[in-house]
Amino acid sequence: MTFASTWSNLLSECEALKDDATLITPLSEQRFRITDVQEHRIIVEFVDSEESRPLQREQFETLVGRVRDGIAEFELERLPPEADPYPAVLSLHPRFEIDKHTGTLHETDDQTPSRLVQGGSSTGGEERTEPGVAIYSDALLLVDALERYDVSELGDLETSSLVNLYTLLSDVQRDADDLRGNVGDVLLDRVHHDQPVYGEFGSVQRTGRTYRSLRDEDEVLERLEDAGIPRERVTSVDSTKVDDALEVTELVPSDVYEIEDREYVRKAEVDEEVKETRLQGLKDRLASTEGDEAAELRDEIEELEQRINDLTSFQSGAEV
Repeated sequence: MTFASTWSNLLSECEALKDDATLITPLSEQRFRITDVQEHRIIVEFVDSEESRPLQREQFETLVGRVRDGIAEFELERLPPEADPYPAVLSLHPRFEIDKHTGTLHETDDQTPSRLVQGGSSTGGEERTEPGVAIYSDALLLVDALERYDVSELGDLETSSLVNLYTLLSDVQRDADDLRGNVGDVLLDRVHHDQPVYGEFGSVQRTGRTYRSLRDEDEVLERLEDAGIPRERVTSVDSTKVDDALEVTELVPSDVYEIEDREYVRKAEVDEEVKETRLQGLKDRLASTEGDEAAELRDEIEELEQRINDLTSFQSGAEV
């Protein structure tokens, strides 16, 4: 692909950004916005300092050339400080991506969205849709509850509040385990041994575990006896057979078992109707709010969705 074509595509991506889209420089992590797109340059403005700066076409061409000279990869630390915005803007192009883990900018054959954009979309006009998974609604309700209750002092909460928290935590844990298992099944086809795969929030790697189950009892005993191990050495008391024996004797369980009673709380039932009412109330509140309050509430929802992502994120080296 010629640079002229790359530049034309990059300008189109920049023009498609929403006005409030914020980019982040990969090294200094400064936030900035694109304020104007011209034929030979892109004008950006840094959010904190309100400094405006033109990014020249020829500098982008040089950067693309360095990426391609480095076998489709360029180390970001080689950039001078004033050039930090260039890779962030270039990553808007579907063929260029920043890998924060390796600190490199590389060209790819697969189209990838920029991971350095906040509060906007390079697709232009696309509305956020609610995912059709159970964990989304339950996590939304849980975060709402966490914001309403002071969980730093659980002992000060009313019993009903603790019940609400426990029920929602249980539901989120169940939903997360189900979704995590489904995600893991798909990842198994994409992750290979000794090759960690990195995402924005962490990494995963393939691992294995060996499970064993004994063969037929008579076969096991016969083979061990052939090897010089007497039967009595490996036979043990079977709890299932002991229970059967207790039913036909006058013995009680405490005669043959060490018994320890432990009490715990478990979820007895879930009022789905109340959950749905509360969830719909959160959605209606957002839909009916206007002005500064609406912007503030939307910010809260975005933070909420970020926390929901954290609930299902992988940790480096975690077992899938």
